[in-house]
Amino acid sequence: MAGRGRKPKAEGAKVNRAEPTHGWTEVLERPFNGRRPVAPPDDAPRETRAWWDRVTRLPHCVLWDAGDWQFALDTARVHAAFAAGDLVRASELRLRERQMGTTSNARRDLRIRYVAVRRAAPEAPGGNVTDLEVERTRRLLDAD
Repeated sequence: MAGRGRKPKAEGAKVNRAEPTHGWTEVLERPFNGRRPVAPPDDAPRETRAWWDRVTRLPHCVLWDAGDWQFALDTARVHAAFAAGDLVRASELRLRERQMGTTSNARRDLRIRYVAVRRAAPEAPGGNVTDLEVERTRRLLDAD
């Protein structure tokens, strides 16, 4: 006698698939040195100017378009108000920094992953000796 319950779905119709629907965005782990908007004005708090320099050098800034940069400038204004003592802005600043991916947890939630820049392996002394650290790094980067 057949079991009770619904008939199983066909393999292609299952909701949970083996592959994720959204993969990771990999960015080379090097500071962003491209074009960026002018920093906050000189009358902005020192903390805000330091925050701006730190945030706009994050490696994933290479992914930002004009709208993202405008969001970052608006967030700098919120940061300036917070740094000047307007503590009500703390919640808004936290949410905006999370959307910008300023922390490792925020980048994980945005599915942004920094990957090491590959460098040419130095030649081993003696010609046929393998540098284990270089080989380990190579294997880790090639494994998925």
